[in-house]
Amino acid sequence: MSLTPTLPHLTQAQAELTQTIQAVNAQGEQQSLNIPCERALTIYLDKKEIVTLMTLGAHPEWLVLGYLRNQRLVSQPQDLDSITVDWTAGEHGAGVAAVKSRQRDAQGLSPATSPNHNKTAITITSGCGQGSLYSHLFEELKAMTLPKATIEREEVFDIVNTVRLQESTYKSAGSVHSCALFNATQPLIFVEDVGRHNAIDTIAGWLWMNPQWSLDSFFRPVFYTTGRLTSEMILKSAQLSVPIIISRSGITQMGLELALELDMCCLGRALNQSFLCYSAPYRLQMA
Repeated sequence: MSLTPTLPHLTQAQAELTQTIQAVNAQGEQQSLNIPCERALTIYLDKKEIVTLMTLGAHPEWLVLGYLRNQRLVSQPQDLDSITVDWTAGEHGAGVAAVKSRQRDAQGLSPATSPNHNKTAITITSGCGQGSLYSHLFEELKAMTLPKATIEREEVFDIVNTVRLQESTYKSAGSVHSCALFNATQPLIFVEDVGRHNAIDTIAGWLWMNPQWSLDSFFRPVFYTTGRLTSEMILKSAQLSVPIIISRSGITQMGLELALELDMCCLGRALNQSFLCYSAPYRLQMA
């Protein structure tokens, strides 16, 4: 029998992504339309309440795993035994994600009960900022080295077009952010959520559950997002060892500073056959 810890067991909780409502248009006419759902998901790590996320609920287990990963509450997926999501278990219609850890520290404490863990549970709204653990991430930033990958101009256009053709909640209901991970121009996972941070956390969780990609020496990751490239998005992308980001939006001043420090290629305002390269232009091959 192998003693190597296995990946955690994840449920596959399903939730409706859109809801049909009646609205009145500018001509005073009633019409039916779809709006995206938004629901609360409270994460409990070893029965300790950690955070409440407001989410679309498309891939809640990957979202939970990615959130724990990016907040440095779990160092590897094998530390967890299971993630169980129940959309009917919480108060006032909130969902619950019960995370059971497998490992203990030197004092026999789980991550949730360790003295080093923040004891105050917080709620993350569906807005853009999440308040990542900057103090820890900036320290790790100094040791980060991203792969020396490049991307051709035509590949950028191919990726933008692939996302444009993707069937999505945004097309039917609007009001959500989209993120996607590509291997060069091959789409691996497409995620939508009410906040772009939830979407990238979901991709982080997916990557942990599919380690073959990170172990593949030919893996050429490219990250796409509809949201602006803030410092948090740059940091979370760097945590996934992604050297190239494409955004439909622009970049912030701090996001640019971090991208330059990380030698990360950030392409913004990417629509149709147009984009702007903000950093690491040597990674972009124009020919």
